[in-house]
Amino acid sequence: MYKLMCQQMLSLLEGCSLPLPALSNCAALLWEHLDRINWAGFYLAKDETLYLGPFQGKVACTVIPFGKGVCGTAATSREIQLVPDVHQFPGHIACDSASNSEIVLPLVVGDRLIGVMDIDSPEFNRFAEADAHGLAELCRILVENVNWDGGLL
Repeated sequence: MYKLMCQQMLSLLEGCSLPLPALSNCAALLWEHLDRINWAGFYLAKDETLYLGPFQGKVACTVIPFGKGVCGTAATSREIQLVPDVHQFPGHIACDSASNSEIVLPLVVGDRLIGVMDIDSPEFNRFAEADAHGLAELCRILVENVNWDGGLL
């Protein structure tokens, strides 16, 4: 499944490598391909803060400070956060009370954090190492094939 998603993302980037369309299509791909999720999208980094970016799912938190919650922790550590039970995560921010597990992957271009990919599930233990590896490859494609230097459009 992740191999197919990566191929589709590469195809979508052939016509347009601007960040906003790329992240929007990637959020839609995640939403279409991943089962048992209730939110998939991106938060974009600016001045030690994450701001809501393209997503699929219910309304979401708009602003997340670095170091706060799962997304803020991924932004600060620049490491994948695979959380089987978000209710046990220190400082968890409950944007949707139906979410029980989460995976967050940082998007880093050179030494600059662009943002994070965030996926939530209503199931506990929804995400595994295989998801982390597949999603990391999708993030790599975004990092390497999107034009991050010219703004969102």
